[in-house]
Amino acid sequence: MIQEFKDFIAKGNVMDMAVGIIIGAAFTAIVSSLVADLINPIIGLFTGGLDFTNNYAVLSGEVPAGASLEAAREAGASVFAYGSFLMAVVNFLIIAWVVFMLVKMVNRVKAAAEKPEEVAPAVETGPSELDVLLEIRDSLAKGS
Repeated sequence: MIQEFKDFIAKGNVMDMAVGIIIGAAFTAIVSSLVADLINPIIGLFTGGLDFTNNYAVLSGEVPAGASLEAAREAGASVFAYGSFLMAVVNFLIIAWVVFMLVKMVNRVKAAAEKPEEVAPAVETGPSELDVLLEIRDSLAKGS
């Protein structure tokens, strides 16, 4: 049983998946920072400084006016956090786009690596100068 487990873990697919999950977690942190620190401020410029992450609707409970989403949750109110959802959608779209571009690049590199070297076709040229001179010599020798 232990040997079977070792064989299972040692398979390339399991190791590839583990590496992918670890890199994916790190990549998610980078994309979250990209969205929160770079994209949200730009969106805020076009929407008049509106920060989507703190947009919510109170379903039940009392929340002071202008309270942040975290303050509303700490107050025990039931909130519909549509701003957080919108930011999760933006995060997903950015991650999906970047992964798409990475896969496209990897596939292009793989295709280039698998493509056999193209052999340039031989350019047919006429007879060389030496061949022409030899032919002339032979013609003159026969004619005399």
